[in-house]
Amino acid sequence: MKGIRKPQKPKTGRRADAPSGGKRVTLPRALSKLGFCSRTQAEALVRDGRVTVGGRVTTDPETWVDLSHAVIAVDGKRVAAEERVYLMLNKPRGLVTTRHDPQGRPTVFDCLRHLDHAHLSPVGRLDKASEGLLLFTNDTEFAQALLDPQTHVAKTYHVQMDRLANREMLDAMVNGIRHDGELLRARRVRAIRQGEKNAWIEVVLDEGKNRQIRRMLEAMDITCLRLVRVAIGDLLLGELEKGAVRPLSGEEVENLRRLVTPR
Repeated sequence: MKGIRKPQKPKTGRRADAPSGGKRVTLPRALSKLGFCSRTQAEALVRDGRVTVGGRVTTDPETWVDLSHAVIAVDGKRVAAEERVYLMLNKPRGLVTTRHDPQGRPTVFDCLRHLDHAHLSPVGRLDKASEGLLLFTNDTEFAQALLDPQTHVAKTYHVQMDRLANREMLDAMVNGIRHDGELLRARRVRAIRQGEKNAWIEVVLDEGKNRQIRRMLEAMDITCLRLVRVAIGDLLLGELEKGAVRPLSGEEVENLRRLVTPR
């Protein structure tokens, strides 16, 4: 009949309302999955007309591509999947967890200067005053799975506070403390050692709320003197020197993968 057009199938590299299965993802997501850059950086590259799919420039970040077949290039150079890199850093106090700091403060990437870290990103954050185990990778799916609140990956911290620990305080951190209208809980808390005026406690979290431990202590009028992350899952900081970086072993990576793989 006249006036009726048959629906056309979307061409590879063109925008579609929804993926049709396989490995179809948005173009920024594809660049992220390939380890080229973050999705935010990829969106900017696409809008600037620096990305081609199948030799054609696309400026729409909502463009869908099939990772199995699409030929993606940035500034004329084809983007291929990089070898996966997994590193751990013993973050020193005083560094911010960002690549570039507007205030000019030293960052965690200063510890990676001797490495090709252009496509590496930190897995989560440790605030400026916190120390210890921080992961870096170009495997975005792995990073997102570790950070997903639904996976409940345990993170262990050693915390020095300005008073002695008592059972009431330890129990309160496990039972839940309200701070700024938010309920904050630790999975486990125990005293490690006590001095005359301060103590070290071990806190295990399975949720990643901003400044969670510091906020719980603040709510009880306790000052946090030091906060060191010593483990993520079964991965231990161990004897790695302050500011030092080392690659994770294959076994360590697989152990972390098992923590975030649905059973």
